[in-house]
Amino acid sequence: MRKPGVPRLPQFQMETALTASLSFPLDQQGIATSATIYANLGTAPLVEQALNRGEGRLTKDGALLVDTGRFTGRSVKDKFVVRDAITENQINWGAINQPMAQEHWNNLKADFLAAVKDQKELFVADLFGGSQPEYRVNVRVITQMAWHSLFVRTLLVRPTSDELAGFVPEYTIINLPSFKANPERHGCRSDTVIAVNFTEKLILIGNTEYSGEMKKGVFGLLNFLLPAQGVMPMHCSANIGPDGTSAIFFGLSGTGKTTLSADASRTLIGDDEHGWSDQAVFNFEGGCYAKMINLSAEGEPEIYATTKMFGTILENVAMDEETRELDFTDASKTENTRGAYPIEFIPNTSEKNLGPPPSNIIFLTADAFGVLPPIARLTPEQAMYHFLSGYTAKVAGTEIGVTHPEATFSTCFGAAFMPRHPSVYGNLLKERIAKGGAQCWLVNTGWSGGKATDPGIKRMPIKATRALLNAALDGSLNNAEFVRDPNFGFEVPVAVPGVDSKLLDPRGAWADPAAYDETARELVNKFVQNFAQFVDYVDQGVIEAAPKAA
Repeated sequence: MRKPGVPRLPQFQMETALTASLSFPLDQQGIATSATIYANLGTAPLVEQALNRGEGRLTKDGALLVDTGRFTGRSVKDKFVVRDAITENQINWGAINQPMAQEHWNNLKADFLAAVKDQKELFVADLFGGSQPEYRVNVRVITQMAWHSLFVRTLLVRPTSDELAGFVPEYTIINLPSFKANPERHGCRSDTVIAVNFTEKLILIGNTEYSGEMKKGVFGLLNFLLPAQGVMPMHCSANIGPDGTSAIFFGLSGTGKTTLSADASRTLIGDDEHGWSDQAVFNFEGGCYAKMINLSAEGEPEIYATTKMFGTILENVAMDEETRELDFTDASKTENTRGAYPIEFIPNTSEKNLGPPPSNIIFLTADAFGVLPPIARLTPEQAMYHFLSGYTAKVAGTEIGVTHPEATFSTCFGAAFMPRHPSVYGNLLKERIAKGGAQCWLVNTGWSGGKATDPGIKRMPIKATRALLNAALDGSLNNAEFVRDPNFGFEVPVAVPGVDSKLLDPRGAWADPAAYDETARELVNKFVQNFAQFVDYVDQGVIEAAPKAA
């Protein structure tokens, strides 16, 4: 779409002007199209394009508000990996990494390229996946929608103008929300498809407007590539303390990974995806993607401030149409409201998006059963056990059909993004801990004194969680008195300055200790049942560090 009164350049002049920053033309990749190409546009022109095309609206404070349609999260069951000579023995095939036959891929690719050829306009962004130059990959992202190009440009690492001048894409993502797949012809489940071909270095995304598919597509690439180079890819946040030491925070959605890493007293490396090499912890991205539901200036001031900045993208957040004021408490569209913003919107961020190898490793969980302590010190063997377990809990009201607390185990705190067998990542963690001597902690940001659904039971105060974390990260917590947890075997501090000691003893916080014991037995049994799949892949030390079924 074009504003009235803006003259249209002749097509040749338009293409020349718009493709000036595209150093490697699409036709050299075998991609033919008659579309007008908008290449490597910056934030302001992409926002203008999105508004002119009716893809979004401006909020009162200048953020871009978009609606992702019927998909408000990733379509996990519609993601496939092409099965071929490279992937046959490298991919952990199953419900997460579903195979697609070469014949079906050939049909899908041909139909995608035909659809690309007929587009009137396309947006192309040349970007890096990874901030450490030795391990980053060149990724070209081709999108139908302007705001998708703005999103991926915000979330990945943006090359300098000099780097763009010689940019040659290694991997390519084509994202066409208008493309509808044919399950019979394309070997997929529905008319939505996300297909990854590691051999052809191509990802195809069709019939979904949810932007996270692109972000996690690049994460999946790095999760496949980096282990072969001895680098551990991680679904975690990371920051640097005043003493120059790094900490990493593993955790599933809702456990506090983004919130706790955005600490004004520490330097943020990144909030979601990182690599751990011999030299550094490095961010895979150049932006953050935070949950917006119930966001407040009091609870998360750094993140809240980004919602008032031009260049932030807000997904599915409710807005008053007259005042353009946002309502972060409104979950009528989805609980998974999101905000995407450049990492530099957060105060005190790492200039190069990297820091030294970590001295502390934090495993975050939101235990809705009220069993786990707010913090526990782990041995390396216990750390591997909890890393492979990847435990948190779903709470009633957060997902359709969830009416009571449910245990969730996501291997490596990111099973949906791990193409290789979990043991590959678990062994990398073990090697990294042994090499660097990092101290490991389990932090429960969930509930205390009972189950989340019990009357009067509240979530762990974030003030207490931060106090415990600060004590762990500055080393003072190691001087505390610890007791052994009878259910899980890890060490729990007896007293920590600034924290109510009643919180530190989960059993003592329950009005009915017998009810706690029964709930703890049930949770331990869930851990044991889940971990049975890994017993053949871990050493005796990890097996002995595991809790024992009652």
